Amino acid sequence: MTGPPPTSGTAGRPGTSRGRLGRWRDQAVALGWLVLVWSLLWGDINWANLVGGLVVGGAVLVFFPLPAVSFGGRLRPWALLVFAGRFAVGLVSASLHVARIAVQPGYRPRGAIIAVRLRLSTDLNLALTAEAVSLVPGTLILGVDRDSGTLYLHVLDTHGPADLDGARDRTLAVERRIVRAVGSTTELRHLDVPSSEKGNRR
Repeated sequence: MTGPPPTSGTAGRPGTSRGRLGRWRDQAVALGWLVLVWSLLWGDINWANLVGGLVVGGAVLVFFPLPAVSFGGRLRPWALLVFAGRFAVGLVSASLHVARIAVQPGYRPRGAIIAVRLRLSTDLNLALTAEAVSLVPGTLILGVDRDSGTLYLHVLDTHGPADLDGARDRTLAVERRIVRAVGSTTELRHLDVPSSEKGNRR
């Protein structure tokens, strides 16, 4: 005589364990980004800011939990280093540009609002790209359309269509570097799909 079949609870333990591990991994990734953003907002990466970022980031995740955002990619150290290096160069260049505008007598820069449709409309990609773009002086995220994967940006000091196209290209380049650093293989393939952001001028 055979015994009763195993209960669904016993059979579901491995999946439950993997799901719990995935949630912990997602929380760790979110905490790491919050710490990085906290340090960048202070303008200096030191032990005090790292500890403060861990405390503030942990409090945000505990008391103000964000919607679950799955992370299906993998970390690529070299691509992450490339992203960090290009981001630092862009940050310095944009800061010098804004500083020149601020001290130039009688100069009034023109701003513009543009829409940039990203190649990937996942919540994680939208959040990381929007955060990286908004940290660069002269560019501000005004809104995000989750359904279409579109970012609405205010760009400082524009003189014509070429400047608007340049801002779009820079935003898509940031997305490309982020996906290459932490995206999945499927997401990497989507980078080769042409984007239709050229027709979304505002």
